[in-house]
Amino acid sequence: MKILVTGSAGFIGSALSLRLLNRGDEVIGIDNHNDYYDPTLKEDRLLRHIDHSHYSHIRLNISNREELENCFSEHEPRRVVNLAAQAGVRYSIENPSAYIDSNIVGFGNILECCRHYEVEHLVYASSSSVYGANTNMPFSVHNNVDHPLSLYAASKKSNELMAHTYSHLYKLPTTGLRFFTVYGPWGRPDMALFLFTKKILAGEPIDVFNFGKHRRDFTFVDDIVEGIIRTIDQPAKSNSMWSGENPDPGTSTAPWRVYNIGNNRPVELINYIDVLEKCLGKKAEKNLLPLQPGDVPDTFADVEDLIQDTGYKPTTTIDEGIKKFVEWYLEYHEIK
Repeated sequence: MKILVTGSAGFIGSALSLRLLNRGDEVIGIDNHNDYYDPTLKEDRLLRHIDHSHYSHIRLNISNREELENCFSEHEPRRVVNLAAQAGVRYSIENPSAYIDSNIVGFGNILECCRHYEVEHLVYASSSSVYGANTNMPFSVHNNVDHPLSLYAASKKSNELMAHTYSHLYKLPTTGLRFFTVYGPWGRPDMALFLFTKKILAGEPIDVFNFGKHRRDFTFVDDIVEGIIRTIDQPAKSNSMWSGENPDPGTSTAPWRVYNIGNNRPVELINYIDVLEKCLGKKAEKNLLPLQPGDVPDTFADVEDLIQDTGYKPTTTIDEGIKKFVEWYLEYHEIK
């Protein structure tokens, strides 16, 4: 199958591209290689699959509609996975325009190209951040998500609404995946596990927000990739039982779905750090600080819909996942 993956030099996108190639798919990878973090890491991720005979790599920004249309016209992908986005909750407070360009304008271009080039299924990254001020745990796709706490979260909610419009008007099957705190080898340097590891090894103190008491549904990257693949292979369908009198936020009369992909086992941040300390064999000096603006205190994924529709549930424990990350980190940075 010919599959276009945007953000293919990113953390999740590169891991997904590698898995798809290994199972025999043809992958067209798109990435703009921006400098939100060190582009060297993106180049190194790409080295794992850029020379594969069934892989094509294109450097472009999805906010450039003409270049994106040329890509779709030339390659004619059957399915599309949109992972290209400006990431980061806190960065959205400092630089909101980057989120409008990539997450709104860029996603609109993706939808238009999928519509005009008769793509069979669009799968796109949403986020657990859409749950915002909601404190009803575990977070369910059948809960309302109209109170985002950051522009990043609002942009992801916007993606879900835009996708629904295209599913309704043009019968384009779309599936949004709400990822919960993804971690693992080849991860982003701005994320907590990467930052903690670097500072602990350097003997520097780490900043622990909300005094380490907030809980996250940490989800290993391989589990995220498996969830994406399961949904790629199963285009969204309409819900024949959907009623406008009692509207279900997680399904529709259109071929549109959203799923949570989370570990379904929230862990306090302080316990997450404990596991990291054991894997590194070194204790951390902790600066205990209040919750940051835009952050939510807890996340907890209800994954029943994912299990029911795809037969899949993430299984990697944080002990297993952090151990794999630390092994990769030490090898990648040549630390003995």
